[in-house]
Amino acid sequence: MPPPPPPLGRGRKRAAHAFDAALDDAELVTVRSALAQGRWQAVRSLLARTGDDWDRRAHRVTVLAREAHTAAWVRDWLLAEPESADASVLLGAALVERALHGRQKPDPAREACRAAAALAPADPTPWLALLLLERSLGAEEDVVRLFDEVRLRHPDHHHAHHLMVAALAERHAAAGPDPLHEVYDFANWAAEQAPADSPLAILPVVAHAERYRALAAAGRAGADPAGCGHWAGRRARQVMKTAFDWWLEWGQEGHPRRMVDLNYLAHAKHCEGRAAEAAALFLRIGDHATEHPWSYPERDPYTAFRTARATALGTA
Repeated sequence: MPPPPPPLGRGRKRAAHAFDAALDDAELVTVRSALAQGRWQAVRSLLARTGDDWDRRAHRVTVLAREAHTAAWVRDWLLAEPESADASVLLGAALVERALHGRQKPDPAREACRAAAALAPADPTPWLALLLLERSLGAEEDVVRLFDEVRLRHPDHHHAHHLMVAALAERHAAAGPDPLHEVYDFANWAAEQAPADSPLAILPVVAHAERYRALAAAGRAGADPAGCGHWAGRRARQVMKTAFDWWLEWGQEGHPRRMVDLNYLAHAKHCEGRAAEAAALFLRIGDHATEHPWSYPERDPYTAFRTARATALGTA
């Protein structure tokens, strides 16, 4: 959770270098440029081609929604096609982004997302947009309810599971490390119930990183992720080995958010001190770094990523 906006408890310090939320989706990059020039027809064609590939649809909609001009151009699209479900969901997601950044009140975003959901009852994307909104501005019960709405429509929804893990990781952070914390149970459950080739297999690694973020913010973990011991326990090592073995076997080269998973896994292997395994992951990531988890806790993600990559590849 592209990575999600910083949730409650996560620092909002601006990175010195911006990472591209589009990751390695070349079609998305091209269409985003067209939308900046008002050519919403390119977005229309992209989302039509995406169809009900829900993870890819969510990735593309949330990335396009981040652009400052999106809401205005999509309103033009809706004037031409008032019943377009694609235009409606993109408008809802764009208004969510505006609300998250304090550029408007959240209620119009909620209303737009509900309208989009009514136009396309099977689409989890409007519910994901609402989940992004309530993750930052709503109550915990709203987050759980909206996650259930997403999961009802797509049980293995990648972005929604990441958001839920981030939310659960923050519970009881002040109590300190707990190997039996509920976020681990949730991540393990999600990984186990997913199909064998599902990238949710990486979710336990994501949970471990998000728990570190929450503990560090509460002052219950050290500020150096590689030196604080969080990745040194037997449970952590087993989680990382299982996830790395899954990547070697399945890879999921076609998944739209695979670079998010690879960044979490590379971060974990770096923190664990497994340079050779980290190097393999960095080579696959290339330039497609993500802000999270390299920014944990309150670090410049660009510097953290470059330093870790140089260490793994022996170019430091």
